[in-house]
Amino acid sequence: MIVAFSVAPSGGSSSDSVHDAVAAAVRIVRESGLPNRTSSMFTELEGEWDEVMDVVKRATLAVAEHGTRVSLVLKADYRPGHTGELDGKVQRLEQALAATEAEGTA
Repeated sequence: MIVAFSVAPSGGSSSDSVHDAVAAAVRIVRESGLPNRTSSMFTELEGEWDEVMDVVKRATLAVAEHGTRVSLVLKADYRPGHTGELDGKVQRLEQALAATEAEGTA
């Protein structure tokens, strides 16, 4: 299963830093040992259902310490029997783009 999620605090004081809250969440993800990557908008995480959802929950609770509320956006790709898809999906996309470009120059 691959999960892309974003967490952000709200309801804290105006001096609270959002990046500190997000860093707390990303720290939980990285310490999980599961394959992951973080971009400017989302963190992607790959693993079994229960372990991925546990990490998302713990990351959300870490962000909750920085405000009175947390916004969580989550998108999941559940495909039993497949692993390594965090990179595999991107590799197949790049191959398809390269093939299309090669056809255009032939």
